[in-house]
Amino acid sequence: MEKEVLDFVVEKTHDLMNAASCSSEAKTAAQAWLDAVGTENEAEETKKYIAELEADIMPIDGLIAFAESDAGAQVFGADVAKNVAAHAKEIKAAGAKYCDCPACAAAEAILEKKDCLI
Repeated sequence: MEKEVLDFVVEKTHDLMNAASCSSEAKTAAQAWLDAVGTENEAEETKKYIAELEADIMPIDGLIAFAESDAGAQVFGADVAKNVAAHAKEIKAAGAKYCDCPACAAAEAILEKKDCLI
C-alpha cells in the first residue's frame, strides 16, 4: 500500500474512532486494523475493517426512513428527527449516497480507498 494512501486512511480511521456517532464495533475494528498495520495480520484485519465499515455506513435513504420513523423520533427527539430528515433529503438531492455524520463521512472516505487497501 502506498504511504500516501496509508497515511490518509490512518488519519480518517482516527476521525472515525473520535466520532460520537461511531459504533463500538467500528471502533474495535478500526483499532484492530491500526494495530495490524505493518504486521503479518494486516491483510486479514483490513478485510475485517472494510467489512465492518460497509456494514455500518448509513445509506442516505436509510437515514431518511429512520429519521421519519417513530424510532427515529425516540432516538433524536421529534424536532431533531424532523431536522435530520430534512437535512438528509437536502444532501441526497445534492448527490449524497450516505449519511454525512462524522463517522459515516470518515467511513465513506476510507471506503473510497478500498481498492488500494486490499
